[in-house]
Amino acid sequence: MARQDSSEGTPAITFEAQPAMLASGGSATLSWKTSNASSVSISGLGGVPVSGSVKVTPAVTTTYTATAIGPGGKSESSAVVRVFHSGPKPTIHFMAQPGSMSLGTATTLGWTTTNATSVSIAGVGKFGATGSTEVTPRSTTTYTATATGPGGTSVSSITVTVTTSGPTPMISFNAQPNEIAAGVPAVLSWNASNATSVSISGLGNFPGKGWTTVTPGTSTVYTATAQGPGGTAQASTTVTVEPNAIPLSHLQATGGWQSWGELPPNYSICAYPCSGITWAMKQGIKTPSLSGNATQFNIGGTAPYADVLWSNPLIGQGSTQGLPDANHTLLPTLHNFSYDAYFYPTNLGAAQALEFDISMYFDGLGLIWGNQCNLAGGDVWDIWDNVNQQWVSTGVPCPLNNNAWNHATIQVQRESDNWLLFQSVTLNGVTANINQYYAPGSAPDNWWGITVNYQMDGNYQQEAYDVFLDNFIFTAW
Repeated sequence: MARQDSSEGTPAITFEAQPAMLASGGSATLSWKTSNASSVSISGLGGVPVSGSVKVTPAVTTTYTATAIGPGGKSESSAVVRVFHSGPKPTIHFMAQPGSMSLGTATTLGWTTTNATSVSIAGVGKFGATGSTEVTPRSTTTYTATATGPGGTSVSSITVTVTTSGPTPMISFNAQPNEIAAGVPAVLSWNASNATSVSISGLGNFPGKGWTTVTPGTSTVYTATAQGPGGTAQASTTVTVEPNAIPLSHLQATGGWQSWGELPPNYSICAYPCSGITWAMKQGIKTPSLSGNATQFNIGGTAPYADVLWSNPLIGQGSTQGLPDANHTLLPTLHNFSYDAYFYPTNLGAAQALEFDISMYFDGLGLIWGNQCNLAGGDVWDIWDNVNQQWVSTGVPCPLNNNAWNHATIQVQRESDNWLLFQSVTLNGVTANINQYYAPGSAPDNWWGITVNYQMDGNYQQEAYDVFLDNFIFTAW
């Protein structure tokens, strides 16, 4: 709900939507009150009384804007109604065989899908949910396939390289996360060979290897073109702006953080003060900071290998974001999650590991997407096995910058059978696809909600060190 205050006869309007989130086919009530207004109109609805209410049944997430006009001017206020679609979202696997060929020869585009009724390929045509078609591109071409079903759409692109003279440029190009809410950033990263330049549509020219951040307002296809003596190569990646996504931003600065110590060898939990461990959390840090509102986390003590866990309940019980989900209708619709944070470590030699987790509890299940940069174990990413209660190495390196800002984006998914999928991790512009599945664990039947967690592990001397967090965003859809 937004509010404009009246003064000197200027119109004022209070405008809200209840409920603000609903399932597809459901209705919400828009209500408003005004002062100093002679007329009111609502986008998409037209003129309405100066005070009143009306029911709406939007098909997709919709922002309604109410405009109050009076002798003293006009005022506006907006309300968002988020609509959750029913049914699982389509997936698509899209391929080309061969992916590289001489000019004048053909390649076969093939695809398989789940939860889709049709597939369309830009510039080629519309097809069934599974199939193939032959194309003969005259130059290096990126083909984009869109799978459509009751649960929405899914997009996949493939680049077919046509060889000319000399070594043909090659380029890899991706986005992480590739599904975001409006206003949430995504990282584009690329690596080209046999190329003298790389350009990205709408963004300009860049070195042959690098990364940049984008914040599209709508779903956008970005195309990277590598050019060299042997011709050009293109690759495209889609950043999908999910209309149903729930973005929760600047979490490092929000209230409601809880913390516990964990003591070896069993890592039993203890509340502060806890013998052998010291820790502290300080918000509102301006230096070092990216937003001017970073949070400082500190760990120390005398017990070797002791850890400290900080946790914030976002959705469900104890929600700090106004999303208690008391009727238990929101949580079951959420299957995709993104954990995006910048962090600035000091004295990395004192850290055993840095941990970034998403936890989800419902219907007696405990789903913990645990991700840690195992500094003492060779600077590699580990993920958490919920059933066997142990860390598993991915083999993916996590080289961190000391006394500098690092940027991590972790993307995970809850499958339809409630198995956990660890999809990918992007660190400082380098994306690694993990794609490993683990069964869920258990939790008390009365637990209901989603938390984000951040943990710092001490080394064999339990040396003190600090880590600053900033621009911490969690997105769920």
